[in-house]
Amino acid sequence: MEFELNAYLTSKRERIEAALGAFLPPVTARPGTLHDSIRYSVLAPGKRLRPILVLAGAQAVSGSDCDDMVMRTACALECIHAFSLIHDDLPCMDNDDYRRGRLTNHKVYGDAMALLAGDALMVFAFQLIAENIETVPADRLLPALRLVSIASGTWGMVGGQVVDMESQGQDVTTETLQYIHAHKTGALLTVSVVAGAILAGATEEQLVALRAYGAHSGLAFQIADDILDVTGDQDKIGKPVGSDEERDKATFPKLFGLEESRRRAHSEVDLALKSLELFDESAEPLRAIARYIVERDL
Repeated sequence: MEFELNAYLTSKRERIEAALGAFLPPVTARPGTLHDSIRYSVLAPGKRLRPILVLAGAQAVSGSDCDDMVMRTACALECIHAFSLIHDDLPCMDNDDYRRGRLTNHKVYGDAMALLAGDALMVFAFQLIAENIETVPADRLLPALRLVSIASGTWGMVGGQVVDMESQGQDVTTETLQYIHAHKTGALLTVSVVAGAILAGATEEQLVALRAYGAHSGLAFQIADDILDVTGDQDKIGKPVGSDEERDKATFPKLFGLEESRRRAHSEVDLALKSLELFDESAEPLRAIARYIVERDL
């Protein structure tokens, strides 16, 4: 039977959003304005790709649905992603007015509250991962926690954001562009898959394969985002198009043009799929997600 990706994504998204709604601090608890700001951004409509990859990575290893066991870590990855978006949108960074089809956090709550909401979300994410100790042994949880920390900070997402900012208006090399994409976007996507797999008891061979899957699919995802910033529809992607060119950012279309960028995105997806050869049908969600990356309106 052909795997139904849309049904899978919808089902997982609903479970993740229900869990996020339950885990996040309520607006009735002080400081209510901060919690309202947090919930505004985290619960905004989104793909939930990173938490879904946590669930899919765990399933690929376990051979079955083990969502309940890894759900806190899955939600933690979404909180880290939301923190990065809130801060990216601030006037001192990208100064964006819209995200996920609605006004950005600082446009609603002000710069200071948006900054604090992002800070709180980053810390809250690690609280959620630590609370996975209730369902996961420490010898699995601690390596996953360590890798999420690495992927989120100077060696990963934040480091990639810095090089991205420093590269605006510069003639960058292919190596620098790949560094930006691998760290700013790819690191968190990769660790989502790998963390879920570790929590489910992955072998070293499986982890090597899933790291490769994450690296290739993560690069494909960012190339696709670069393309959609040129060719996309704001109503579909939830943010203004053309902002990369306006800020003279380092992107694949800028360096290679649209057609070569499309070719490279497809090539990365092919490599991601190849890395999953040792897995059976339990990894079909991961395969379908990789294909989906380049089946968007590129």
